[in-house]
Amino acid sequence: MLGQILDQVFRREAGRVLATLIRQLGDFDLAEDALQDAIARALERWPNEGIPTNPAAWLTTVARRRSIDLARRRKSHGEVSDLAAEAIDVEEGPATISGIDDDRLRLVFTCCHPALAQPAQVALALRTLGGLSTREIARAFVEPEATTAQRLVRAKQKIRDARIPYEVPQREDLPLRIAAVLEVIYLIFNEGYSATEAESYLRPDLCGEAIRLGRLMVELMPDEAEPRGLTALMLLHHARRAARIGADGGIVPLEEQDRSLWNHDEIGEGTALLDAAIALRRPGPYQIQAAVAALHANAPTAADTDWPQIAALYGGLVRHTPTPVVQLNAAAALAMCGRLDEGLDWMNRLAELEWLRDYHLLPAARADLLRRAGRLAESAAEYHRALGGVKAPAERIYLERRLREVTA
Repeated sequence: MLGQILDQVFRREAGRVLATLIRQLGDFDLAEDALQDAIARALERWPNEGIPTNPAAWLTTVARRRSIDLARRRKSHGEVSDLAAEAIDVEEGPATISGIDDDRLRLVFTCCHPALAQPAQVALALRTLGGLSTREIARAFVEPEATTAQRLVRAKQKIRDARIPYEVPQREDLPLRIAAVLEVIYLIFNEGYSATEAESYLRPDLCGEAIRLGRLMVELMPDEAEPRGLTALMLLHHARRAARIGADGGIVPLEEQDRSLWNHDEIGEGTALLDAAIALRRPGPYQIQAAVAALHANAPTAADTDWPQIAALYGGLVRHTPTPVVQLNAAAALAMCGRLDEGLDWMNRLAELEWLRDYHLLPAARADLLRRAGRLAESAAEYHRALGGVKAPAERIYLERRLREVTA
């Protein structure tokens, strides 16, 4: 029990502490190493002394003290910058141009600086803000772990050498950075919504952190629609978390979820944010996705879902972002509004794309439509194909359950 409590504390506090240490020290590697040492010290002391009233403050203090030793030792070997070595002797006040004092928001903008390539931005943000391991990030990028490790090393080196400022930019510069920042926030949310490799399929701590950052972006850019759209989308998805995993540990599809378990306060907040975004008359892909999520969340029952409207929204989303995954969702929506054969034909065309060849959710979606059409033998074959590529245990349990249904 104590081990679980400590794990929850570290998950909740590590991102906040790391962001503060990076600001204070000006060095990503030094901050990460100091935090790991502080966590190791906590594991030694907290079981006997009890968890502190303010775990984040305890970890920050211990990590900063440890960083003094690490920085001086590394400076003597030329392994840390003079800037980082000097920073440990000065307790800087949090400087911010935007007026919003939040180390993690500053860290998002630092990771998303235009001087860094987009894959490096995402990888570094997932590492520092999401707390993902190099292996987990490599899986998200579908690349060798060594490639991801090099990407992270180069990104940190670039920030250090170019002295990229640790700040939220001035308001006139925000529009140039908004797309990258929103994408990173959404990727952090998605890792919490369906973790790529964690023991638990759901990581509410990551979802909550992404939503918190989304709310800060709304506060920072009140005249922009897409931060509201993204925050609405995350809230509407996160509201269903209590109903998404069944007693067997497998995923419960949306239409079979117990809607009384949904968080209706979050649905209300998400819907209101979406309405406010639409009122700004600056449509974008996050707003369209939020509108789809709102139609699902506000339908009293699965049978009341407005599938024709959802299919129309996906048509608009395909025009904005015609990626294979968006097209797959659009094909499924088309099938669900009574045009099953057209949806299947679309998925069959997508199956010919190299990009989706190893994407297990494509055969899973085809299997579901074939099941609904009563073509059970074909459905079973697709479930077998999906099971060949699935990694998450919760998804595997669900697919095996469906396979048993169509082969019974």
